Amino acid sequence: MLTADMKRIIEQHRLGFVATTGPDGAPSLAPKDSFVVLDDETIAFDNVRSHDAIRNLVADSRIEINFIDPLLHKGYRLAGNATVVRRRHRDFAALLSQLQSPYAPRIRSIVKVLVTRARSLTSPAYDAGPSEMTMRHALTDRLRILQPNKQFLE
Repeated sequence: MLTADMKRIIEQHRLGFVATTGPDGAPSLAPKDSFVVLDDETIAFDNVRSHDAIRNLVADSRIEINFIDPLLHKGYRLAGNATVVRRRHRDFAALLSQLQSPYAPRIRSIVKVLVTRARSLTSPAYDAGPSEMTMRHALTDRLRILQPNKQFLE
């Protein structure tokens, strides 16, 4: 299910935007910066203070996650079913070691996601035909403008 490029984006960027459904049926979206690939069908992220997301997933395990390469404006939309693994669960320690998180002592639970659907995401800017290198240069220039003195800090 997970291609080599999907794994690359998850492993390099780790930031995914998690969508769940709240108790009132409203969508809930939250960034999570701790994703890891467990195998070809499973990813995971930690819960340090994701109270709403965990509550939502316990009630409804359906989840969608977007991963975007910010310099290419390309990525993936993954959907699947989540399992919340709490600290007292027998699988928690093994999952925690795979996360390699600096927040390990504060992690309350780990969310495992069995991916059942994956689609690519691409910016409409690619419709005009620019190459990935052209997009990377344009987006890097845009990010440079936002930096102090228009220079990246080393």
